[in-house]
Amino acid sequence: MTNPAEPPESLDAAAPSAPSPRRRRLLYAGVAGSAALGGAGLAWWKFQPHAMEPGAEQALWSMEFDQPDGGALALKSFAGKPLLLNFWATWCPPCVEELPMLNAFYREHAAKGWQVLGLAIDQPSAVRKFLARIPLEFPVGLAGLGGTDLGRSLGNLTGGLPFTVVLGAEGRVLHRKMGQVTPQDLTLWSALR
Repeated sequence: MTNPAEPPESLDAAAPSAPSPRRRRLLYAGVAGSAALGGAGLAWWKFQPHAMEPGAEQALWSMEFDQPDGGALALKSFAGKPLLLNFWATWCPPCVEELPMLNAFYREHAAKGWQVLGLAIDQPSAVRKFLARIPLEFPVGLAGLGGTDLGRSLGNLTGGLPFTVVLGAEGRVLHRKMGQVTPQDLTLWSALR
């Protein structure tokens, strides 16, 4: 029985109080910060070259690719000199954006023994149309979907483009990069052998 002298119990007293606006903002900031760190970690992992498959370097040198204008392109013909191997596609904006820079690198460093090879992960007709509009001085191989498998064997687990592999004169991988090449990358790589 309720004593009429006592005030009735309030339902609000039994319910927990809502967090203050400051505490709510801190909670949201913590959740957002955790999500951002998780996303950044995933992006970092995605854009890092991973371990190469055993024997990938040796298998690379035995490969052959068709060329857009006909004929075959054997990778063994590039052995003995440093090689910048770039995986690209006509539908990939960062790939298309970096091609003039790679072409300039080839022009500038060919006399110093550097070679550049573009492996197009694309339809042959699309590559031919693209090269008719924007010719490249360095050779291009038509790698198709098999090029994605080659990239994965070299550590590009996600199959993302562009993907660049720098090989020394002895045929060993010296450096790999996921994502668009920068002028700083090219300067650093030109010192490698």
